[in-house]
Amino acid sequence: MFKNSSKLLFFITLIGGTLITISANSWFGAWMGLEINLLSFIPLMINTNNSLSSEAALKYFLTQALASAIFLFAVILMFVLNNWENPLMMSYNNLLISSTLFLKSGAAPFHFWFPEVMEGLTWNNSLILMTWQKIAPLMLLSYCLNYNFLYFVIIISILIGSIGGLNQTSLRKLMAFSSINHLGWMTAGMLNSENLWMTYFLLYSFLSFAIVFLFNNFKLFHINQMFVLFNNNTVIKFILFLSLLSLGGLPPFLGFLPKWLIIESLVNMNLLFLMTVMVCLTLITLYFYIRICYAAFLLNHNENNWSFNNFYSNKNYYWCLILAFFSIAGFFLISIFYWLL
Repeated sequence: MFKNSSKLLFFITLIGGTLITISANSWFGAWMGLEINLLSFIPLMINTNNSLSSEAALKYFLTQALASAIFLFAVILMFVLNNWENPLMMSYNNLLISSTLFLKSGAAPFHFWFPEVMEGLTWNNSLILMTWQKIAPLMLLSYCLNYNFLYFVIIISILIGSIGGLNQTSLRKLMAFSSINHLGWMTAGMLNSENLWMTYFLLYSFLSFAIVFLFNNFKLFHINQMFVLFNNNTVIKFILFLSLLSLGGLPPFLGFLPKWLIIESLVNMNLLFLMTVMVCLTLITLYFYIRICYAAFLLNHNENNWSFNNFYSNKNYYWCLILAFFSIAGFFLISIFYWLL
């Protein structure tokens, strides 16, 4: 990513923009941080070797610029309405701010740009878009919660994220719809406390990093590549698909832990219907992950008597094993650590 100094500069300002937003003490300061973050990510998206990156950058810019303009309008309106003290108008304004922040983070029903932009990015930029770019909007969203609207976004995000990934063959779009699904769970974590959605976000970021590191290392972009590439190395094939199951939230892997915490918090808040709907819709996500794994392990497996590919000589091979180990066995390790304490 950092082949020249300008990329490094934009990456630093990308981080700086997010830090400005989450540490701002006014809405205008937060808006300024969002703009710095946006204008820093656009040059990072441009890749001369990929013609789709320019299209993705333009789509991302137009969507984010629209969201920023509406956000600024809503913030100015908020200062005006403070003098009127009209609770109904303040409620509508709160809804407007929440909608723009959901649009910036890519949550359904404002998700139309997210899979298309992901398809034109490299894996490194895709990881930034799925993780770091969500921090600032989600942090601002936790300041202005509109609970009825939040319930709607939670259910729609998990529904779209589950159904959207069913017929995908592109791994980047699959990860995009998975991100939309996880965004619904993070939003549900906001109903209880900030610590809950932050914990979910950190674990989701680690799982995404582990999988994207593997995809990027072996240059995987479509599902059929995974079936063919790893026939000569069943260990990598095994840990890759188990990491996908962990991202889907299948017990007893690490990805189940944040979902368990949110399910417990929703039960404590007596939101049983919302919790039931979320769990049932997330089973669809697990279904298409398990369908892929089932086909890879049983239906589409063959081994050659000889192989010219020596995966063990790959310098990142052992890093893949370490990341996958924590992704798969992290739940056990955390349980043992908690039990010892």
